[in-house]
Amino acid sequence: MPFNKIHVPKTLPAEMCRSINQQLHESLVSTCGVNPDDDFSLVSRYEPEDMMFHPTFLGTRDPAATIVIEIALLGGRTDQQKEELYKDVRQRLAKIGFDQNNSIMFLIENNAIDWSFSEAGSVKSVLGL
Repeated sequence: MPFNKIHVPKTLPAEMCRSINQQLHESLVSTCGVNPDDDFSLVSRYEPEDMMFHPTFLGTRDPAATIVIEIALLGGRTDQQKEELYKDVRQRLAKIGFDQNNSIMFLIENNAIDWSFSEAGSVKSVLGL
C-alpha cells in the first residue's frame, strides 16, 4: 500500500503528471507486488527556481525540469525488487516521452501500524495483523 508524492515543476502539464503516476503505479504492481487497487498519489508542484538539486550528482539533469518521486510503502521488498522498480520506472518514463535523467526516486518503508484510512484505527488493527 504505497503512497506516492510526485514533485514536479509547475510547468509540467497535468496529462504528463497523470501519465507519470500511472506508470509509477503499474511499475509498483509489476516489480513490488503492490495491489492494483492501492493507487494513492499526490502531485506537488514547485516553481522551477525552487529545485535545488545538484545538476550533475550521480548523473546529469536539468534541475528546473526534474521530478522527485517519493514512495512510502510497507517494508519487506528485497533490494532486487527496489532496483527493478527504479529501472522499470525510468524505462516507463522514457516511453511516455519524459527524460528519465530528470527523475529522482526514493523509498520510505514503514509498517502496517503506520497507516490509517478510517476511524477504525491503523491498518494493522483493522486487518488483524
